[in-house]
Amino acid sequence: MPGRTHSREFKLEVLEQIERKQKTTAQVCREHQLSPSLIHRWRKEVEMRGGAAFTDMKTADQALERRIAELERYCGQLALENTVLKKSLANDRTRSGSK
Repeated sequence: MPGRTHSREFKLEVLEQIERKQKTTAQVCREHQLSPSLIHRWRKEVEMRGGAAFTDMKTADQALERRIAELERYCGQLALENTVLKKSLANDRTRSGSK
């Protein structure tokens, strides 16, 4: 029998209930038919990864790669614009100096 899959929101909600002492670990385990070791693993992941807990690392890595590529394109565009503006300024200076 394959294990159940729980959403990120569900995991965080369960851990928040325990953290705020709204329910004990045992109560949450009985209510949702979870094992205490599973709750322990979820806690460990939150401790290790913080806000990135329970996210797919491959998807997160792909999103970061896309963001890096986007920023590199933008940086290249700014560098090109900077070069054009410098040339334009230099041309204006030579024209005003030759009058």
